[in-house]
Amino acid sequence: MNRSKHVRARRVWVKAVVPWPAVAAVAALVAARPAGAGADPKPSLDTAQAERFARLALACVHREYPNKIAHSLNGDDDVKPPRELTPAFYGCYDWHSSVHGHWLLARLARLFPDAPFAGDARAALAESLTPPAIAAEVRYLEGKGRVSFERPYGLAWLLQLGTEMREWPDPEAQAWSRALAPLEAVAAARLKEWLPKLAYPIRVGEHSQTAFAFGLALDWARGSGDAELAALLESRSRTYYEKDRDCPLAYEPSGEDFLSPCLAEADLLRRILAPPAFAQWLTRFLPRLPVNAAATWLRPGLVTDRADPKLAHIDGLNLSRAWMLEGIAAGLPPSDRRAAALRAAARAHRDAGLVGVTGEHYEGGHWLGTFAAYLLTRRGH
Repeated sequence: MNRSKHVRARRVWVKAVVPWPAVAAVAALVAARPAGAGADPKPSLDTAQAERFARLALACVHREYPNKIAHSLNGDDDVKPPRELTPAFYGCYDWHSSVHGHWLLARLARLFPDAPFAGDARAALAESLTPPAIAAEVRYLEGKGRVSFERPYGLAWLLQLGTEMREWPDPEAQAWSRALAPLEAVAAARLKEWLPKLAYPIRVGEHSQTAFAFGLALDWARGSGDAELAALLESRSRTYYEKDRDCPLAYEPSGEDFLSPCLAEADLLRRILAPPAFAQWLTRFLPRLPVNAAATWLRPGLVTDRADPKLAHIDGLNLSRAWMLEGIAAGLPPSDRRAAALRAAARAHRDAGLVGVTGEHYEGGHWLGTFAAYLLTRRGH
């Protein structure tokens, strides 16, 4: 859905002001980005699937309503429609879904540059990722009472969007990358301020989970050259998780999970530990992992109502479990016999999860395409 003319006109007049505390960080970010860094991975989806997922994002990134905002009101002046509060990321029902909807468009337009949807995807990105719109997003995040806004899930997806732009060797994408840099700097700074104060990890199956967000943020920190954030994430991850034993995978999922607490933790640690050390840690963490690929040891979650926004989370759980299981298998030494059982379970979860990526219900259609694309394009690898 396109924006109305009055919204387009309004955005032209938004002042592109970057707060002074972020200037140095922005400069470092831009200087650190290698043009065209990163090799394109080999996706396991075809053009038709990519088209279907891209159309889901195109149908929502500029669709303002329905909208669920997490908004702190400090006065009457804060009573505004979503398009004025966060002019780049106001669609797709909520801020984080809008952010990763833009990631989806960038990811698929990069991997399928000649596909029929690619032009529409680029046009949507160009409309959203302008310096004035991003400057307004920065001002919003730095507003009073918003220190925990979208922390950590939305911030992690914002950094993932930055990773995708940085690795896309295209002149227009590099311009979008430069435009996005001030917001990346704010997101990274928020995590740096928060992590030393976070005494305990957050082990839930929804947005506040730390393990999943740390994985996305760590991938960004390494790719952007932010050694400080990378070291902090690695250190805190070791503190939170390295001594964990016998994770209660049998207790999963909870009824509204879209992330697995146990598998997300393992998928994070495989990014930090060398394969032999990771294999030893996994033995202690999931001691009952089978070595037989035919073993049914982890069943896909059951979705009972895809029109219910919380119950539809289970489709996302199946998709995220699939990529986490693949990641865990990839982190093991080649001779580790558990990899076969991990990959078999990943296939079962992939097949179960993809069934729900239809767009029939907006409750899932505004976000499940992202999870499907993250899985099938092997972004986490």
